[in-house]
Formats: sequence, C-alpha cells, structure tokens
Amino acid sequence: MPTSNYHQVSSPSYFQNILSEDLERVSVLNFWAEWAEPCKQMNAVILELAKKYPTILFLDIEAESQEDISESFSIEAVPVYIILRGHTLLKRIDGADGPTLASAVAKYASTPQSYTDKSPLAPAAVENDAETQEELYARMRKIMNQSKVVLFMKGNPEVPRCGFSRRMTVLLKDRGIEFTHFDILSDEDVRQGLKVVNNWPTFPQLIIKGEFVGGLDIVQEMADNGELDETLA
Repeated sequence: MPTSNYHQVSSPSYFQNILSEDLERVSVLNFWAEWAEPCKQMNAVILELAKKYPTILFLDIEAESQEDISESFSIEAVPVYIILRGHTLLKRIDGADGPTLASAVAKYASTPQSYTDKSPLAPAAVENDAETQEELYARMRKIMNQSKVVLFMKGNPEVPRCGFSRRMTVLLKDRGIEFTHFDILSDEDVRQGLKVVNNWPTFPQLIIKGEFVGGLDIVQEMADNGELDETLA
C-alpha cells in the first residue's frame, strides 16, 4: 500500500505545489510507463523505499501522460529517477538500477542541504576525442549497413525504453521482418550524428538496405499501404 509520503502526480500544477511545500525536503521523482516491464519491477522498489524513508517525498510520474513534466527533466526513456532537495537537483539515475537508487536515497536522506551532485539533469555524453567526424560518419555507415534492416532505437527489442521504439519493434515483429538493432542511448556520438546524416531529429529510425526510411509514423504508413513490402523486396 502507498504511504503518506508517496504521491501520484496528476498535473504539472500539483507537481509544482507539492514540491514547493518544503524547499528543504528531499524528493524522489519516479518517471515510468505502464508498458515497460523494468518500470513495474522498480515501482515495487520505490514503494519499499517510501516505507523505509518516511521523511522523503516520493512522486510517481507516468512519463507519457505527464509530458510537460517529463520534458522539463529531459526524460527521453524510462525508467528515470530524479532526486531533488526542494527544486535543486541532487542526482539523476537512468535505467532500472535498484541498488544505485537505494544507495542514493539513503545517502541524500542524511546529507546536508549544501551538497549537490555534479551530475546534470541529462546524462553526460561519453567523450571520444580520438574519433574525427569522418571516422564517426564511416562508423555510422557501417552500422547502417550491418544487415538489410537496421533499427536505431532507445533500448533493445526485449526492453525498449520509449513508447515509439516499442511500437516500432512490434510493427516489425508482427510482419515477420528480421532486423538488427542499435541502442542509441549507449552512444551519444552516434545518436547526435544520425540526426544530421539522416536529417531526422527523433528516434526510432529505420534503415533498409543502408538507406534511411523514416520514423514510426512514416513506417506505419508504408506498412499500411504496402510500400514497406516493396522497399524490402
């Protein structure tokens, strides 16, 4: 059962009001989605932490139904956990990492107010100073040509980390289309480079025979009108 320090966020105004009630209180924001299995497992962890740390506020935020809040924290995949003191960022944890979350909650439950994590709201990109733009372009082209159909997505087909990536994998699987995948969350250079190379700002991105085809809406339309089968032939 949810505890008195565990709340489901129903609107941005509710979110702002409850955070502003006590600017010295530590809060844990739980961004999740109903379709994501790791979120279901981690929600149980959140409930246990709420029972263990009654002085900490735990806010349950369904990422896709609370788009304004998700956008303000740069939530592009779930689960994500944001730890705040008032409105000040303490730590961000991306992914279903129960031990790290539990350790962070315990740490910040007893940490002085002046302490903040050096981590920004969005995870820092892994620097790769040795790779030139030409080398990155060649590497991306190699990935795009690793098989007939390549899907650049968030997460993997078994554990997608955004709703659009999940729907794209379902679309391909339902049509018996074999494909390889690349998790763009694992490589920031590829993620940003593909936006330029394919002139497409979002993911997932579907590649067929080494050429960019489109995102979810375009591929869905192609599947509906038979053009996808023609492209694969």
